[in-house]
Amino acid sequence: MAMCSTFYPRISTHLNCKSFSLFPVKHRFFVSIKAFSSQAFVPKADDLPASIGFLGLGIMGNPMAQNLIKAGCDVTVWNRTKSKCEPLISLGAKYKSSPEEVAASCDVTFAMLADPESAVDVACGKYGAAKGMGPGKGYVDASTVDGETSKLICEHIRATGAHFLEAPVSGSKKPAEDGQLIFLTAGDSVLYEKAAPLLDIMGKSRFYLGEVGNGAAMKLVVNMVMGSMMASFAEGLVLSEKVGLDPSVLVEVISQGAISAPMYAVKGPSMVKSSYPTAFPLKHQQKDLRLALGLAESVSQPIPIAAATNELYKVAKSYGLSDQDFSAVIEALKVKLQQ
Repeated sequence: MAMCSTFYPRISTHLNCKSFSLFPVKHRFFVSIKAFSSQAFVPKADDLPASIGFLGLGIMGNPMAQNLIKAGCDVTVWNRTKSKCEPLISLGAKYKSSPEEVAASCDVTFAMLADPESAVDVACGKYGAAKGMGPGKGYVDASTVDGETSKLICEHIRATGAHFLEAPVSGSKKPAEDGQLIFLTAGDSVLYEKAAPLLDIMGKSRFYLGEVGNGAAMKLVVNMVMGSMMASFAEGLVLSEKVGLDPSVLVEVISQGAISAPMYAVKGPSMVKSSYPTAFPLKHQQKDLRLALGLAESVSQPIPIAAATNELYKVAKSYGLSDQDFSAVIEALKVKLQQ
């Protein structure tokens, strides 16, 4: 049985959350935080799935699958554009020509797709992964989708007798490359435990949030906040320059204060130079804001700041910035201020 040669032990904390605020807590949250050790711990072969599938090898999926391969795992890959599979095949991955074939040949199959439509098609389409699933298998969807989409995929997977886990991630290209993602999981707890060693290879922490849909909701809320933070930061940079200040100094001032955030320190210097190397595409940020607005609408919760932010990202998309990093939203502000 295949096994991964590097693994880090973790500290597991189970939190029984009681209602202590104005907001009722509906579910019990289980938090599992990985603790890094200076000595690699090699798990028993029985602790790991014998074979792992990975569907979707874009900005996020590629480095995630690479980390599994480099850890010694038996990985089979698929991507709509086969050329994206070649670097992974050269590292030792196997290749199958459809999601169905990958799922049929693997114990646990991961998916990392760009949007809800792609996620549904890859899981439930004519040659989708569900066609290759069955009892004893598991499907872990790391795509960022809305809760209804996640539940739809879950229904198709569970109908085959297999287990389902949604596992969207917090983190972009660099954290994916470094194995520092945060997994926001929900679904079948048995699959969560089975996939935990693999999640620990690809990420620094993982949260089990209960029922399917909770992981999707948590990811949308996180990305809603992130998109709004970036838009506000962009406004500050543009305004500081407009009034004769050095935006680079603004980045430094913010980095030393209470509102300091790693995102500002990482993105700020490039934004000042009007450079936006893609770590998280702007079109995906706008998609997540759109889905967050839908989530808020479903519970009649006003989110006016996110709504205004979404409009700004839509303007940026109209300027041809969809495939640039989401920090390129600043260009929409520059254009508006120049008018």
